[in-house]
Amino acid sequence: MNILIVEDDPVIADAIGMILTQAGYYHVHARTIEAALSELNYSQVDAVLLDLNLPDGDGARLARLIRKNHVPAPILVVSGNSHVDDRITALGAGADGYLTKPFDRFELLAHLEAIIRRANGHSSAQISIGNMTIDIDRNLVTINDDFVPLTQKEYQIVHLLGMRKGAVLSKDAFISHIYGGIDEPETKIIDVFICKLRRKLRKAGLQDAKIDTIWGQGYMLRNQDMPERAIAC
Repeated sequence: MNILIVEDDPVIADAIGMILTQAGYYHVHARTIEAALSELNYSQVDAVLLDLNLPDGDGARLARLIRKNHVPAPILVVSGNSHVDDRITALGAGADGYLTKPFDRFELLAHLEAIIRRANGHSSAQISIGNMTIDIDRNLVTINDDFVPLTQKEYQIVHLLGMRKGAVLSKDAFISHIYGGIDEPETKIIDVFICKLRRKLRKAGLQDAKIDTIWGQGYMLRNQDMPERAIAC
């Protein structure tokens, strides 16, 4: 998924970009409303992270322009403005969420995942892939409505894969998602987790979905009707 960061402060933009990269997102950056509109016209954007105080105008104006032009990307305002009037104005202009700076990296990703989930029709906080359902509220996975016993780390992996269905996720993205920069092991541990996860899902009767190995890049969860990019071990 490709995220547009609209932020005039290069330090904050770089920090957000690093968080997104570690979580497996691609991103592009615009400092102004004009530059953001150009990116939206020429790039595939899956979500927008929007500051309100921009050099060429109010970020709420950009939100209104995005909605006026029927751009489907959800908008998360990330602003230092904490007053309730700013929140009301931004949400009224078409934003889907509002996060106040400073923020925790996990809070940012949780808000981002929530607006993407709603935009993709997952308002019930459940993701269905083949005969598998990932219940985000209860942190569990079912196949044909039967509970699949996964470890916490195995669930975190399948949750991240489900949120980025059809996208290739690097091992570094999984490490960041699971460990959050604390006592991170070598990335080869992800291969072990993935193999165990595949065995458990197959044993539980997973159909019409699979975890592919994308050699030299990482892993991808896809429906069987999506083009196959690699052979799953």
